[in-house]
Amino acid sequence: MVIEDDRALRELLRDELSDAGYSVISVSSAEDAWRELQHSAAALIVSDLCLPWADGLELLRWLKGLTNAPAFIVVTAFGTIEQAVEAIKQGADDFLTKPIDLQHLLVRVERVLETRRLRHRIKQLESLVGSDSFHGMIARSRPMRSIFDAVRRIGPGDGPLLVIGESGTGKELVARAVHAESRRAKNPFIAVNCAGVPADLLESEFFGHIRGAFTGASQPRRGLLRQANGGTLFLDEIGEMSPALQAKLLRVLEDGSVRPVGADITQQVDVRVIAATNRDLLDAIGSGAFRADLYYRLETFQIRIPPLRERDEDIELLAMRFLKHFAERLERPVQTINPSALRTLTGYRFPGNVRELANIIERAVTLCRSDTVHEEDLPDRVRERTVRALPPEVIGHGEVVSLEEVEGRYISYVLARCAGNKRQAAEHLGIGRRTLYRKLAMQGTSLPDEPYLGPKSKRDESSE
Repeated sequence: MVIEDDRALRELLRDELSDAGYSVISVSSAEDAWRELQHSAAALIVSDLCLPWADGLELLRWLKGLTNAPAFIVVTAFGTIEQAVEAIKQGADDFLTKPIDLQHLLVRVERVLETRRLRHRIKQLESLVGSDSFHGMIARSRPMRSIFDAVRRIGPGDGPLLVIGESGTGKELVARAVHAESRRAKNPFIAVNCAGVPADLLESEFFGHIRGAFTGASQPRRGLLRQANGGTLFLDEIGEMSPALQAKLLRVLEDGSVRPVGADITQQVDVRVIAATNRDLLDAIGSGAFRADLYYRLETFQIRIPPLRERDEDIELLAMRFLKHFAERLERPVQTINPSALRTLTGYRFPGNVRELANIIERAVTLCRSDTVHEEDLPDRVRERTVRALPPEVIGHGEVVSLEEVEGRYISYVLARCAGNKRQAAEHLGIGRRTLYRKLAMQGTSLPDEPYLGPKSKRDESSE
């Protein structure tokens, strides 16, 4: 929306912005602008500071009360720069001085609209992070939502649980969520990495010992199983446990009895055991490294966590959550990730899964020179990613189809992943919205009734 009481200048600004690809409403006063805004939405207002009926500052104060207030650029004569500065303090996004440089105007308009879009995206993601958070886990993908549902159903039970997943997928988070959903939630949750305890200390670590049980045992020790009594014991990397200790753990699972090292009597404990592994335990059973009877006892319930590459719709959500966390922790003014960097992240395979993504974002926040993470802030291994295989929805199941058909299927696939949001789909596809609309029209798909809020890019012009 252009608000300017000088008719010639108003028409010049309207025509210049229209030629650049924007949908423009032009009015001559703040009163007319307010009336228009009752039934028309504007992404940006370019307004003269001195207006009849009410000045631009008063209009700006009114607009700030709107739920989705438009961005605001103040136009002022050179002699009223102080007022322009005051407008910025009041919430204006930018200001221009008369006489207006039209090329400068287009640059400012594009920059302000892009900033507005990024702020809107941040709010969207912050709301999603809140709604898609489950006991510290962030996800909106179908596989992870299924895991959340499984945790809710398994949590109230008491049987052992086996959590399977690659390193960095969040197995301990799932275990903690199960504990939080159980009747044991107010009791201890004890976590131990079986690979991190020396083999000769494992039995004492788990079962405890009495005083004098062995050299150096000057004081009795309760052991992890008794420390977790009434609660949950999480055994990470269970596949690294020695066969001898596996046999003793099986006894605990079967009758709840614990015998400290050096003791003559057993003690009863009430502990729920949750084990996790990134190994194939069936292979370990075949090689004799893992007991079959313990495996089948542990897998009373089983949850498999998919690697991040199988749920790439969670990448943006997780990246924004980590960005907010590290920006606050490191006291950095970083607010968002630009679309190109997001496309790079979603195209990367993440062998280290969620843990690797967190490390990548921490690095990017540390190195970022502005309030936005760009592609150059990402590690070389991420930028030089290998393109992932196309999903079955696109390539089909063995049939040979034309390149045009594959393109059409992929566009439909990306649109579905973006919940029909054509702006996001165009960003992920690496094309402009005009190009996307034209391709949809060629497929016979109806176009949305929505204004185009940005100028045609050179990429769009070249593609047409």
